[in-house]
Amino acid sequence: MQKIKIVHLVEALGGGVYTYFINLTQVLAADPRFDVTVIYSDKREQIDPDRIAQDFHPQTNLIVIPMMREINPSGDYKAFKMIRKELLHIKPDILHVHSSKAGILGRFAHLLSRGIQAKLFYTPHGYSFLRKDVSTFKRGLFYAIEFFSQKICGGTIVACGDTELYHSKKFGKAVLVRNGINHQEIAPITKTKNSKIEKIGILARTTAQRDPALFNQLALSNPEIEFIWIGDGELRHLLTASNITITGWFKENQKGIAWLEKLDVYLQTSLWEGLPIAVLEAASRKIPVIATNIIGNKDIIKSGKTGYLFEKAEEFQTCLKALQSVEVREKMGEAAAKRNRILFDSTTNFNKLTELYLQSPR
Repeated sequence: MQKIKIVHLVEALGGGVYTYFINLTQVLAADPRFDVTVIYSDKREQIDPDRIAQDFHPQTNLIVIPMMREINPSGDYKAFKMIRKELLHIKPDILHVHSSKAGILGRFAHLLSRGIQAKLFYTPHGYSFLRKDVSTFKRGLFYAIEFFSQKICGGTIVACGDTELYHSKKFGKAVLVRNGINHQEIAPITKTKNSKIEKIGILARTTAQRDPALFNQLALSNPEIEFIWIGDGELRHLLTASNITITGWFKENQKGIAWLEKLDVYLQTSLWEGLPIAVLEAASRKIPVIATNIIGNKDIIKSGKTGYLFEKAEEFQTCLKALQSVEVREKMGEAAAKRNRILFDSTTNFNKLTELYLQSPR
């Protein structure tokens, strides 16, 4: 039986997207019906090429094509030509592009290559027009790019969360395949919860998206608690509070998870998201979550039941006070873990993606 050739194209291979691809290849590349190739950029600081070969399923074909995160006409054109060349060589049956940059380059490479007849899919992992660190003009420009790219190139948008699906339907055909994590790999929880909240943290890159300034403000307001930023990045200079610990980069995901498991409360200070994997990792380990009330976070957390959502710093203090009780933290942790197993399991959700690949017309 001839295998179905699947190509996944991604530039932003780091953080939660990296975990997404680990779980994705463990499902797809293990399927004897598929031949899976991942084309990725090695320009992200978090990327260790040796770790990719170890973390992804061994049957995954890996191809490196340098892509820039920001708009770079000459670099983008060079990447476009390299992507098009690889696609013409592989002649995939299915092309699935991920995030804004690879989404644009991959879809137009597909459009402008007569020899490629692949079914086309696109997952935004958080639309760039929802960013809050750029001007209104830029957000409008990003929206127009998404709109016209979808109208010109076609294909199916595979939203990674419920709110992302809502926005995706404005552009064309869209379906929901939620992000997920591998619950089978999560060891039984043996840690006894502290009688009071001692450690609060986030697992993320210090970028404008994760709003380190807000994280710092909340740390300053709670000097008796240790705040831990699990990761690093270009905006670490905004984390000035004396009670903040910055762990630095981890080339191995499990080292970051080990820090996460030490937390009493997980704090997600994002300004925008797709569907954050780190929040799923925390909630699945029965760690109570307090998160900003934004797209992505609110798809995971049911405020007052599986965690808390807040919009202002004052509201965070109210949420924190509500979690002081060990019994409340345990109850919310149990509820969050149960909901995650039902809605956000990677094996279940990526099997749905497999069905989508097999059923969708070209």
